[in-house]
Amino acid sequence: MTAKEVIAFMESQQNEEQRLNLMRFFKTGPGEYGEGDEFLGLKVPQTREVVRAVAQDFPLSEVPELLLSRWHEVRLCGFLILVARFEKLSTKRLEHNPEAISKRDEIVNLYLQFAEQANNWDLVDLSVHKIIGHWLLLPSNLGDRDYKMKVLDELASSPCLWKQRMSMVCTWKTSQQGDPSWCLRYAEKHLQHKHDLMHKAVGWMLREMGKRISMDLLRDFLNQHVDEMPRTMLRYAIELMPERERLAWLKK
Repeated sequence: MTAKEVIAFMESQQNEEQRLNLMRFFKTGPGEYGEGDEFLGLKVPQTREVVRAVAQDFPLSEVPELLLSRWHEVRLCGFLILVARFEKLSTKRLEHNPEAISKRDEIVNLYLQFAEQANNWDLVDLSVHKIIGHWLLLPSNLGDRDYKMKVLDELASSPCLWKQRMSMVCTWKTSQQGDPSWCLRYAEKHLQHKHDLMHKAVGWMLREMGKRISMDLLRDFLNQHVDEMPRTMLRYAIELMPERERLAWLKK
C-alpha cells in the first residue's frame, strides 16, 4: 500500500464521538500542550492493525507522508511502522549484520528528521525507546557512544518539549538492558524542567531504572537531588518503594 492508500483507509474509519474524547484527553484546546492537534477518532489497537497489515513491505520513502499528516493517528501509524521495521532488524542474529546496521541507521535518521511530528506524549512514548533507545545499545555506522550522547544532548536541549521528552523516555530501553547511565544523565539534565509532562517522564524513568537495575542506585540519586526535584517527579520515582519509605522521601 502507498501512504495515500493508508491515509484513505484510516480516514474511512473516522469516529466522531471518539474523536472528541481524544481531543479532550490529549489537551488540544487553546493554550494546552496539544493545541491544534487533529484526530480521526481511532483507538490505538485499530492503528496497530493497520501497522501489522502494511509494515513488512511498506517503503520507507512513503513514511514521511504519514508523519507529516494532519491526523494524529496517521502520524502514530508512521512511527509504529518505523518501530516494526527497526525491531525486525534488531534481533540477535542481525545485531552485527552490516546490511541491518545500515538499515537501522536509516530508520534512526528518519525518526530524528521528523521528531517534531511526534507532537504529543503518546507518539513519543510508543516509539522512542524502541528506536532511539535500542539504537543506543546497538552497533551503528553513524558513530560511537559519544556521538549517540551528542544526539541525545541535542534532543534534551531542544526548545521542543517533545524532543526533550524523547531524550528521557528513550532511556527506558537502556535501563531494561541493564545500563543506568543514560537514565541518570538525562534525569539530572531535566531536574529543573518547568513542565509537568517532563516531571512525570523523569520520575517514571527513574522508577523503571530502580526497578530494572538497582533501587539503591535510585536511592543514591534521590539523596543527591531530592531537595531540587519537583514533587510530581519524586512521587513517580518512588512509586515502587514501601509505603514507609515513600513517606520519608516526601517529608524530605
